[in-house]
Amino acid sequence: MTSGQKKLMLFTGRAHPELAKEVAANLDVELTPTSAYDFANGETFVRFLESVRGSDAFVVQSHTAPINQWIMEQLIMVDALKRASAKRITVVAPFFGYARQDKKHRGREPISARLMADLFKTAGADRLITVDLHTAQIQGFFDGPVDHLFALDLLADHFEDKLDLSQVTVVAPDAGRVRVTERWSDRLGGVPMAIIHKKRDPDVANEVKVFDVVGNVEGRTCVVVDDMIDTAGTIVKAADALFENGATKVVVAATHGVLSGPAVDRLKNSKISEVVLTNTLPIPEDKQFDKLTVLSIAPLVARAIHEVFSDGSVTSLFGGHS
Repeated sequence: MTSGQKKLMLFTGRAHPELAKEVAANLDVELTPTSAYDFANGETFVRFLESVRGSDAFVVQSHTAPINQWIMEQLIMVDALKRASAKRITVVAPFFGYARQDKKHRGREPISARLMADLFKTAGADRLITVDLHTAQIQGFFDGPVDHLFALDLLADHFEDKLDLSQVTVVAPDAGRVRVTERWSDRLGGVPMAIIHKKRDPDVANEVKVFDVVGNVEGRTCVVVDDMIDTAGTIVKAADALFENGATKVVVAATHGVLSGPAVDRLKNSKISEVVLTNTLPIPEDKQFDKLTVLSIAPLVARAIHEVFSDGSVTSLFGGHS
């Protein structure tokens, strides 16, 4: 795709090439041929097989497991583009790794999300496109423009078509998701909200102790909204707490399906009716199950890339939110 003298070039790492192919199809461009492989000791090598000089380069890589390998590959791709004289380099990370480590909870801890932003800047990235960051302030960690995309409309459209909104309550699974849940409530026409107050064990990762439901969920269909499902422990216990408080049905919407360890079994065996995710991360066949619906984020990512390339407005895609 060209605009005046500009040339859009799209690149993908090896983490989630299916998503990049879909984005390319939506943009009506070809993915730039790339040679990428690992040496015997695990080092990554990348070379682009076409000239990238003067191009507006977009490097797509979702930070899935093994996460450090794919982050490193994307950094190396950015470095290769910088050294090959690409005019502008945009990192497209639909799922941005280390986003949960955005502040120090206790002494002697890192702020790894900031380190990630610094690494991409040092490698040569001019701007960043990502979807549903764990917390919006991570945008401030990157010294350059950040286009923060939201999957809310994509997910909400799905439920609007399937649920009786007069019976729906939107539920925040913890205090950190309240702002997102407010947006969901507005998007679904002002449906009521509930919050699950949870207490974590500070010494055990992915472990939650107590759940209290704040708000009326009795006789309601509860839509639990979160940015990601990792081990699914929180979501499943949240659903149990909602049923204990009289909810008639629980469905779950999340942008990123990390689905680590016991997640799939937990969701399969839970009383949750449907789990709706996007494909910001690859969800292989062995992690798919009957209750799971996966919606494609590719059209949204492609529209954002098009707006950036043509100097349009990404914010206009979300009614002014960023």
